[in-house]
Amino acid sequence: MRVRGESKMAGVGTSMLVSVLLFTVVLSLQEVYRGKLASTELFTILGGFTSSLLFLFSLTFIGNLQESSGGKSSWGAVIIAEIIALVAASTVHRVCITTCFLFSAGLLYEMNKISGYMLSRAELKSKRH
Repeated sequence: MRVRGESKMAGVGTSMLVSVLLFTVVLSLQEVYRGKLASTELFTILGGFTSSLLFLFSLTFIGNLQESSGGKSSWGAVIIAEIIALVAASTVHRVCITTCFLFSAGLLYEMNKISGYMLSRAELKSKRH
Protein backbone atom coordinates (compact mmCIF):
# COMPACT_ATOMS: atom_id res chain seq x y z
CA MET A 1 0.00 0.00 0.00
CA ARG A 2 1.51 3.31 -1.06
CA VAL A 3 1.34 6.43 0.99
CA ARG A 4 -0.03 9.42 -0.82
CA GLY A 5 2.71 11.15 -2.78
CA GLU A 6 5.10 8.20 -2.58
CA SER A 7 6.41 7.26 -5.98
CA LYS A 8 7.20 3.87 -7.38
CA MET A 9 10.86 4.90 -7.48
CA ALA A 10 11.01 5.01 -3.67
CA GLY A 11 10.28 1.27 -3.54
CA VAL A 12 12.77 0.52 -6.30
CA GLY A 13 15.44 2.68 -4.69
CA THR A 14 14.95 1.05 -1.31
CA SER A 15 15.11 -2.39 -2.86
CA MET A 16 18.32 -1.50 -4.69
CA LEU A 17 19.92 -0.18 -1.51
CA VAL A 18 18.95 -3.20 0.56
CA SER A 19 20.15 -5.65 -2.11
CA VAL A 20 23.54 -3.88 -2.37
CA LEU A 21 23.94 -3.89 1.40
CA LEU A 22 23.01 -7.57 1.70
CA PHE A 23 25.31 -8.42 -1.22
CA THR A 24 28.19 -6.63 0.51
CA VAL A 25 27.55 -8.31 3.87
CA VAL A 26 27.25 -11.82 2.40
CA LEU A 27 30.31 -11.39 0.17
CA SER A 28 32.36 -10.03 3.06
CA LEU A 29 31.39 -12.88 5.36
CA GLN A 30 32.02 -15.41 2.61
CA GLU A 31 35.53 -14.07 2.08
CA VAL A 32 36.28 -13.87 5.80
CA TYR A 33 35.22 -17.50 6.32
CA ARG A 34 36.61 -18.76 3.00
CA GLY A 35 38.96 -21.24 4.70
CA LYS A 36 36.19 -22.67 6.86
CA LEU A 37 33.81 -22.94 3.89
CA ALA A 38 36.40 -24.91 1.93
CA SER A 39 37.30 -27.23 4.83
CA THR A 40 34.60 -29.94 4.55
CA GLU A 41 32.07 -31.18 2.00
CA LEU A 42 29.12 -29.78 3.92
CA PHE A 43 30.72 -26.36 4.28
CA THR A 44 31.59 -26.40 0.59
CA ILE A 45 27.90 -26.88 -0.22
CA LEU A 46 27.12 -24.05 2.19
CA GLY A 47 29.65 -21.91 0.31
CA GLY A 48 27.75 -22.59 -2.91
CA PHE A 49 24.50 -21.63 -1.21
CA THR A 50 25.91 -18.35 0.07
CA SER A 51 27.15 -17.61 -3.44
CA SER A 52 23.65 -18.27 -4.77
CA LEU A 53 22.40 -15.64 -2.32
CA LEU A 54 24.86 -13.29 -4.00
CA PHE A 55 23.14 -14.22 -7.28
CA LEU A 56 19.77 -13.32 -5.76
CA PHE A 57 20.93 -9.96 -4.42
CA SER A 58 22.81 -8.99 -7.57
CA LEU A 59 19.84 -9.98 -9.76
CA THR A 60 17.56 -7.86 -7.58
CA PHE A 61 19.91 -4.91 -7.90
CA ILE A 62 20.35 -5.26 -11.67
CA GLY A 63 16.60 -5.71 -12.24
CA ASN A 64 15.76 -2.66 -10.16
CA LEU A 65 18.46 -0.65 -11.91
CA GLN A 66 16.99 -1.56 -15.29
CA GLU A 67 13.49 -0.74 -14.09
CA SER A 68 14.51 2.62 -12.68
CA SER A 69 16.20 3.58 -15.95
CA GLY A 70 13.07 2.74 -17.92
CA GLY A 71 14.32 -0.53 -19.36
CA LYS A 72 12.95 -4.01 -19.01
CA SER A 73 14.74 -6.88 -17.27
CA SER A 74 15.83 -9.70 -19.52
CA TRP A 75 17.94 -12.84 -19.52
CA GLY A 76 21.01 -10.63 -19.76
CA ALA A 77 20.47 -9.57 -16.14
CA VAL A 78 20.27 -13.22 -15.09
CA ILE A 79 23.49 -14.08 -16.92
CA ILE A 80 25.40 -11.13 -15.46
CA ALA A 81 24.16 -11.92 -11.93
CA GLU A 82 25.10 -15.58 -12.38
CA ILE A 83 28.61 -14.71 -13.57
CA ILE A 84 29.09 -12.45 -10.54
CA ALA A 85 27.95 -15.24 -8.19
CA LEU A 86 30.09 -17.89 -9.89
CA VAL A 87 33.21 -15.72 -9.70
CA ALA A 88 32.55 -15.17 -5.99
CA ALA A 89 32.04 -18.93 -5.54
CA SER A 90 35.30 -19.67 -7.31
CA THR A 91 37.21 -17.76 -4.65
CA VAL A 92 36.07 -20.27 -2.03
CA HIS A 93 36.36 -23.69 -3.72
CA ARG A 94 35.83 -25.10 -7.19
CA VAL A 95 32.95 -27.32 -5.99
CA CYS A 96 31.20 -24.15 -4.79
CA ILE A 97 30.87 -23.14 -8.43
CA THR A 98 28.74 -26.17 -9.21
CA THR A 99 26.62 -25.94 -6.07
CA CYS A 100 26.16 -22.20 -6.59
CA PHE A 101 24.90 -22.82 -10.12
CA LEU A 102 22.43 -25.47 -8.91
CA PHE A 103 21.15 -23.38 -6.01
CA SER A 104 20.88 -20.34 -8.28
CA ALA A 105 18.79 -22.31 -10.77
CA GLY A 106 16.47 -23.33 -7.94
CA LEU A 107 16.22 -19.75 -6.68
CA LEU A 108 15.51 -18.48 -10.18
CA TYR A 109 12.73 -21.04 -10.61
CA GLU A 110 11.15 -20.06 -7.30
CA MET A 111 11.48 -16.33 -8.05
CA ASN A 112 9.76 -16.90 -11.39
CA LYS A 113 6.89 -18.73 -9.68
CA ILE A 114 6.48 -16.00 -7.07
CA SER A 115 6.64 -13.29 -9.73
CA GLY A 116 3.95 -15.01 -11.80
CA TYR A 117 1.74 -15.40 -8.74
CA MET A 118 2.13 -11.75 -7.73
CA LEU A 119 1.50 -10.56 -11.28
CA SER A 120 -1.68 -12.61 -11.64
CA ARG A 121 -2.85 -11.35 -8.25
CA ALA A 122 -2.23 -7.74 -9.29
CA GLU A 123 -4.11 -8.25 -12.56
CA LEU A 124 -7.02 -9.84 -10.73
CA LYS A 125 -7.09 -6.96 -8.28
CA SER A 126 -7.06 -4.37 -11.08
CA LYS A 127 -9.95 -6.10 -12.85
CA ARG A 128 -12.08 -5.83 -9.71
CA HIS A 129 -11.62 -2.06 -9.51
